[in-house]
Amino acid sequence: MSATNSRRKRKGSAASATTTPAPSGASVPMSEVLAALSHALDLTEGQPLGHSVRSCMIGMRLGEMAGLGAELMADLYYASLLKDAGCSSNAARTAALFGADDQRVKPRLRIVDWDDRRRLAWETWNAVAPRQPLWSRMRHFLGIAQHPGVTRELIAARCERGADIARRLGFPEGTSLAIRSLDEHWNGKGHPQGLAGEAIPPLSRIMNLAQTVELFLARGDRLAAAEALRARRGRWFDPLLADLALELLGDDAWCTGIRSPEAADQVMQLEPAARVRVVDDHALDQIAEAFADIIDAKSPFTYRHSTMVAAYAQATARQLGFSEDGVRQMYRAGLLHDIGKLGISNRILDKPGPLNTLERAEMKQHPHYTWEILRRVRAFEDFALLAALHHEKLDGSGYPWGRTAEDLDMPARVLVVADIYEAVTESRAYRTGLSNPEAMEILRAQATIRLDSDAIEALAAAVAAGEGSLEAPAAL
Repeated sequence: MSATNSRRKRKGSAASATTTPAPSGASVPMSEVLAALSHALDLTEGQPLGHSVRSCMIGMRLGEMAGLGAELMADLYYASLLKDAGCSSNAARTAALFGADDQRVKPRLRIVDWDDRRRLAWETWNAVAPRQPLWSRMRHFLGIAQHPGVTRELIAARCERGADIARRLGFPEGTSLAIRSLDEHWNGKGHPQGLAGEAIPPLSRIMNLAQTVELFLARGDRLAAAEALRARRGRWFDPLLADLALELLGDDAWCTGIRSPEAADQVMQLEPAARVRVVDDHALDQIAEAFADIIDAKSPFTYRHSTMVAAYAQATARQLGFSEDGVRQMYRAGLLHDIGKLGISNRILDKPGPLNTLERAEMKQHPHYTWEILRRVRAFEDFALLAALHHEKLDGSGYPWGRTAEDLDMPARVLVVADIYEAVTESRAYRTGLSNPEAMEILRAQATIRLDSDAIEALAAAVAAGEGSLEAPAAL
């Protein structure tokens, strides 16, 4: 290797820390991993960070008050943390339908009483194509109005995919069914199946009520939460659960605790002892693979992008003689490098033309979001920074931190090469992907200046060898 390739430097900040992988083999609680990663789901839904955690805390208290047994409480716990696992699957369609930022539309309409058709129409009108000409706003509004089944389709896509992800992660069917029926209403006017009353799984009834109450409590508005419960009792919500929730809102100490900065730590203490799940390296890989699918579902232009970056990074690391621990960290970093894009609007991600100055600035924040999300996961903290460095270049021209060669170790150099190679060879709706020789020509043109030559040649060798590791895992 060249002298440039061998330079390493450790500092304390995110902009300068190295990415040396930690040994594998550690086991961590599933609750800790999911509670931390739920922040990524909150970003996708446009909710304040901690929405899923707080909804879980509310749901678990209601489940306890309702007298649920240990097994049901365990199903409720994991379903609550994963309730929005399918949320990225309808983000692109939401943005296109409304002509608006999906992360603004979703939370705005989540709180509206769907049964009040006039209010729903008014909120829809206010949400479509903001700051656009009247004709554009009318076009989007009429497009939604002329397709009355569109809400059901959007919710079905989210709920069914979320249920499937829970199933693939090995959770029992009760957890998956709770997620699938999350938005069913007591009066049968919910989605996706229009279930009513006792036909709605009990856990879904609790979760729907809990997430609605959280939307108000997150703003410190207990009165509005109580008003919503009374107004929707017997329509959206199981009357018994609504009464229990109203009783709960009278507990000052509990309501204050829900908004505590330590909520993420507190929710881990709620994991039912009867079914505490501890995950090993294999299970952590499965979780990373599941979230890679959540990331790639955010935009129709990124189908399997994360899984393929992971495959290329893994194969390149093997070519360079990384240890097995190092190879595994490269794989996980590749899977999760774009998790920060869950915090970017689809109006930016899916824009067919060039981005304007503000849009480029927002897009360049996604590696920072990746860092902020992954560093919360103790099991992932050793590659959190590595994953966030996938747009940094040797000459300091990358983003978001503008790191230079002396602050980029070999894992970081490998990841950026794998990311670029996958991006230019992947076919998208508006262009055909480049061939391997064309892609390698682009990479080699930047060798030693912006990209690491050893990483480029190791990737070329891995692709030429057709290593089995280049086959990405099956999508969920």
